[in-house]
Amino acid sequence: MSFKIKQIVNITSYSTIVMCFITLLSCAQTIVTTKKPTTPKVDKPNIIFIMLDDLGKEWVENYGAEEIKTPTIDKLAEEGMQFKNAWSMPQCTPSRVTLLTGQYPWRHGWINHYDVPRWGHGAQFDPTMNPSFARVMKDAGYKTCAAGKWQINDFRLQPDAMNLHGFDDYAMWTGAEGGNEKASQKRYWDPYIHTKEGSKTYKGQFGEDVFTDFIIDFMTKNKENPMMIYYPMCLPHGPLVHTPAEPNVTDKIDKHKAMVRYTDIILKKILDSLDDLGIRENTVIVWTTDNGTAKNIVGKRNGRAVRGGKTLTTENGVNSPFIVNWKGTIKEGTVTDALVDFSDIFATFSDLGNGKLPKDYIGDGASFAPLLRGETADSPRDWIMAMGSKPAKIENGKVTNVHKFRDRVIRNKKYKAFVGQDKRIHKIVDVVNDLEENTNLIGNRNREITQALGKFQKIVNGLPDTDANPIYKKLEGSLYDVPLEVLKKQHRSNAKKSNHSPKPKNIKKKL
Repeated sequence: MSFKIKQIVNITSYSTIVMCFITLLSCAQTIVTTKKPTTPKVDKPNIIFIMLDDLGKEWVENYGAEEIKTPTIDKLAEEGMQFKNAWSMPQCTPSRVTLLTGQYPWRHGWINHYDVPRWGHGAQFDPTMNPSFARVMKDAGYKTCAAGKWQINDFRLQPDAMNLHGFDDYAMWTGAEGGNEKASQKRYWDPYIHTKEGSKTYKGQFGEDVFTDFIIDFMTKNKENPMMIYYPMCLPHGPLVHTPAEPNVTDKIDKHKAMVRYTDIILKKILDSLDDLGIRENTVIVWTTDNGTAKNIVGKRNGRAVRGGKTLTTENGVNSPFIVNWKGTIKEGTVTDALVDFSDIFATFSDLGNGKLPKDYIGDGASFAPLLRGETADSPRDWIMAMGSKPAKIENGKVTNVHKFRDRVIRNKKYKAFVGQDKRIHKIVDVVNDLEENTNLIGNRNREITQALGKFQKIVNGLPDTDANPIYKKLEGSLYDVPLEVLKKQHRSNAKKSNHSPKPKNIKKKL
């Protein structure tokens, strides 16, 4: 990946041009200017990356959701750029590690889900062996902050893990800690949160409010500096709860809706603070989700009942709502079919902040910053990929992938290929017109389809035959290790489940 290098204007030439311009002005009797002044390019804009936990497009009004109102999110899209084809990975762990590293799961190894603080066995997202966009941004002169859900390090064993990954300050839900679950599993009411002062329960408070107040305080203290803020929300992932805005909801689906609406309230609070601090136009806001909604939740989108697609490689699992707002730079009301996925986040942030990659860095993403700046009309990608989900296993004492070559999906703007564990394409669909992804077009002699299939197969052929396992040094002194038979039972039962969304006739309307 390359970065755009600024051209240096020769000072002598520049002075000559200025003198000529002054002369022209002196000769003119009247000059009328009708063109509005352009906003100067910002070398290091602030960046806020907001990622909700478990939410598909069927719960975002601007994407066609019919059973929810999300006015602040909608306004963010209407005043910015709304992506139609942005892919996350299908579940928490592969999505988070992919966006942090700019590498696909087959490269960084966190293909299966692994809940580090809950399951133990000395596992870690190792800051000494893995890249992090936060470190690149910090080295580029940014003040960096994280708040929300992490879950890929055990803060009891690595209390300074966030600093090591490149964050100057942080307030993180610890994740449910094995052996300490009664307190630590709480992320909403009475949340258990880790900061530089250690981990503790915030009695009587709502977790998302703690995170938001922390972020606003960080912005207030650092508004004179370029800032990069990573906000992986806990909302609206289960357990389903009432919120401060709707304390009386009791029904499960009403709690889910209340939690989604509260994410809208949280967003407004952050945007209002940016306005109050006078830094809104110098801030790139990215709003997205880590994967589809939980599968026991059904929403209505554009007249269709859509089951949550978490862990699935169908579009309801990986085609995430993705909005970028940059006032004064991105043209309002832009809707793009540009292809992007979570491996592109690292490259894009680095590009926006003029960051420099480590010499030995190998990434899979491409920067779509030129698209955001209006320099191009599309992303540089002509295909994107998604893969991963479901519990990992422990083998020889370390986290190991369940499959040698994990199934995955690849798509261009129209066609999508489903790749099996035998490294063969078993299905190709017209993802634009076949919304249920049911009709397999393999065998169809249409030239456009055969060309797409050939290109997809070439991409697959270029991938390693064996996926990498997570890359880390095992930690000593683990406080709790989940029994191996528990993990074995989980990954065996999940290995039999399809990664395709159930057909509409199987969808039930209640939780």
